[in-house]
Amino acid sequence: MQPFSKQHTDKPPLNLQSDCESCFGLCCVALPFAASVDFAMDKQAGQPCHNLQADFRCGVHTHLRPLGFRGCTVYDCFGAGQHVSQVTYQGIDWRQAPGTAMQMFEVFPIMRMLHELLWYLSEALTLKPALPILDALRASCDETERLTRLSPESVLALDIAAHRAAVNELLLRTSELVRDEALRKLKGTPGSRKTYRRGADLMGAKLKGADLRGANLRGAYLIAADLRGADLRAADLIGADFRDADLRGADLTESIFLTQAQLNAAKGDAYTKLPPALCHPAHWSGVSV
Repeated sequence: MQPFSKQHTDKPPLNLQSDCESCFGLCCVALPFAASVDFAMDKQAGQPCHNLQADFRCGVHTHLRPLGFRGCTVYDCFGAGQHVSQVTYQGIDWRQAPGTAMQMFEVFPIMRMLHELLWYLSEALTLKPALPILDALRASCDETERLTRLSPESVLALDIAAHRAAVNELLLRTSELVRDEALRKLKGTPGSRKTYRRGADLMGAKLKGADLRGANLRGAYLIAADLRGADLRAADLIGADFRDADLRGADLTESIFLTQAQLNAAKGDAYTKLPPALCHPAHWSGVSV
């Protein structure tokens, strides 16, 4: 971890990035989905997807979007899948030990929440404006990591909502510190600046070329919004819904709390500027695989 600097190219720790090769196909079994624009069929929680093979690989991985499984290409477990598989259950899969299957499938979504919080906390620790709350962030990160190493029974007994709320207070404070500093630097910049409340309804909004530096877009509904060429540096994007948002040419280099799943759900191109820990999705236009 390199606190107070985002000027590096190191990716987040491996345990916060999905490693499907080390997972028991948990997202393909534990999670439910319904027939929609994102999924070609219905599937109940605990029911293996019919595309899941005996070796836990997806049989149609390279054709998911054409076959109607766009949702699979968007999802990201933040490394929770391999952690549950290899650490929590010590490499014993649900087919080898069917008696653990349902418990494992219940542990997985809780572990994903913990790993998502670790992603945000790890990023917060790299942000220089967060210096005043550095100790609190470190303590929260250590505690969250400790929770990921609990037994399955203890994980299921967690009050995950209370823990998430406590972490969110620190993340909100981090956001305020980062955005306040960014806006101080922008003081006197010509042009009006819009402000948004958490959960702002910006579906289909025409924001092409918009100056959104330092904006609070936490939980904003940006579905199908036109953000071509928009400047989103220092904007708080935690929980923002970017489904089908057009990010071509947008600058997200210094945005905070952005995830790969959000990018996967959006549209973009090779000219979209991203934070160093994230990558251009293969389905974006002009992106070579």
